[in-house]
Amino acid sequence: MSIKQRPPIVGIPACIKMLGGHPYHAAGVKYVEAIVSAAGCTPLVLPALGQRLDLEQLLELVDGLLLTGSASNVAPEMYGQTLARPDLLTDTERDATTFPLIRAALAAGMPLLGICRGFQELNVAMGGSLHQEVHAQPGMLDHRETPTADLDVQYGPAHPLRLTPGGLLQELLGGAKEITVNSLHGQGIDRLGDGLAAEATAPDGLIEAVRVEGARAFALAVQWHPEWRVTGNPQSMAIFRAFGRACVQQAANRRPGPAVRQKQMVKS
Repeated sequence: MSIKQRPPIVGIPACIKMLGGHPYHAAGVKYVEAIVSAAGCTPLVLPALGQRLDLEQLLELVDGLLLTGSASNVAPEMYGQTLARPDLLTDTERDATTFPLIRAALAAGMPLLGICRGFQELNVAMGGSLHQEVHAQPGMLDHRETPTADLDVQYGPAHPLRLTPGGLLQELLGGAKEITVNSLHGQGIDRLGDGLAAEATAPDGLIEAVRVEGARAFALAVQWHPEWRVTGNPQSMAIFRAFGRACVQQAANRRPGPAVRQKQMVKS
């Protein structure tokens, strides 16, 4: 009897969203779809339960971790600041979930891909800090989208990025020196986290992609949104496919092969 190999499972930490006065654990459809269509994996949305989650048990269930973007910002107390404006949206339940999860995943050699807020979470989890409002910093561009614009405009090409020579991202993108990305973020890296290496920078010098140096598996995060219409963008597909391959390898390394599983089934 043959046993079908299942696709790797990618954990996606949820945000807390209010709908009709009630809180929901939610993850954006575009991220979930990208894991299926571009990474070739099975998505599993993880509730934002903070310390109530058993991280060891959770990491036994998944083969990779996707940190998504969100309308909310990383709470500034996570990097030693106070909120710049009272109307800046935060999500402390997500922070309480993702920060220990990031550290546990990296310690376990779990593949990790961070996007936008997830990029910022990785930086802060590694001891870095953020600009709460990049556009308010002298000499920096306004990286925010126009809220009233159509989605095609919001997620359209916004500015170029210079890729770090010899970096992981440059390798994934076939040796490209520069790419053009969308831009929908108000916050960004101020102080780079320990053990992170810059993989791409915007024209104003803002770091917009990082990798975890010495990571045992794929560990990359980007400030832009490669998940948006991912199957129509070869560069975005390259990122998600590399992540998916790492998750396949993670699953293969941690689970017995078909012959071993058949023996286990016979014994039971």
